[in-house]
Amino acid sequence: MNKTITVTKELAIRTMNFWGSEGRPFLFVIDFLQNEPIVLALDEINEQQFLFKTPLLSNVNPCSSGLPIEIEAFPMPKEEYEGQFKKVLAEIRRGNSFVVNLTCQTPIKCNTSTHHIFHASKSKYGLWYKDHFVCFSPETFVQIEDGCIKTFPMKGTIDANKPNAAEDILNDEKEKAEHNCVVDLLRNDLSMIAENVEVTRYRYIDKVLTEKGALLQVSSEITGILNADYKNHLGDIIFSMLPAGSITGAPKIKTTEIILDAENYDRGYYSGVFGVFDGHKLDSAVMIRFIEETAQGLVFKSGGGITAKSNLDNEYNEMNAKVYVSAT
Repeated sequence: MNKTITVTKELAIRTMNFWGSEGRPFLFVIDFLQNEPIVLALDEINEQQFLFKTPLLSNVNPCSSGLPIEIEAFPMPKEEYEGQFKKVLAEIRRGNSFVVNLTCQTPIKCNTSTHHIFHASKSKYGLWYKDHFVCFSPETFVQIEDGCIKTFPMKGTIDANKPNAAEDILNDEKEKAEHNCVVDLLRNDLSMIAENVEVTRYRYIDKVLTEKGALLQVSSEITGILNADYKNHLGDIIFSMLPAGSITGAPKIKTTEIILDAENYDRGYYSGVFGVFDGHKLDSAVMIRFIEETAQGLVFKSGGGITAKSNLDNEYNEMNAKVYVSAT
């Protein structure tokens, strides 16, 4: 069994700071509310308990999965979602938030295990935590290299097979407003810890393949320069930006309160972050595209941003469209 290095946010920060200053490689896994962070030295990870893959580092070798993944979803009734949607919309119209990321959990049946899903998924980032969850995320949280920090907020998803899909999502006024707001929030987050912060790429499109077909997703890139002693403060840097702006909304503190009131379940590690430090560079992901193992079976956690321009049917459909596994 793995030794869990941290049980509190404060200890997680101190451990990440210390190992960063020593150049000791580590994995960090931080839940949405930062109540149960995990920090593990890479040389102490038990691969029977944790598997991870990032563009920077992985503790697994690529392999062919063989078995196609099949998921049957049982979405919440639209009427139930509508109640949460209206509660969030009312808060936005009162001026308490500009954008709220509303999420829910969808019970699913799957023809295979979370361990197999981890190996089969072709996502940019992946994390498997035995008997807890699997995450196969396309969204980078922050990357740090040679004092440069970058973050990549992802906001906006559309079926790639729709006619003029790319043009439609880039021109959609609701999507523009939502993305703009989150980019502003992340730029402010970076400005608290870095200098020369700027948006270096704005609203570019990536294609994600799923077992249901292709999706287009819209992201931006924001960069800044950290102090020369940044490796001594890796924990402070990461935690100062949590919860991640793309899966909360703005303003962050009030919007998080709205989320906790509107959502009728515990996000847990879903929409938290995980990442690795290799002794020199750091790479991390927002934990979206997430299947959790519960006593009642598997649940898929997903959602989307709500703004004053949001449409109930569109948001409900987007939440359900995100119940997928990246294609093998």
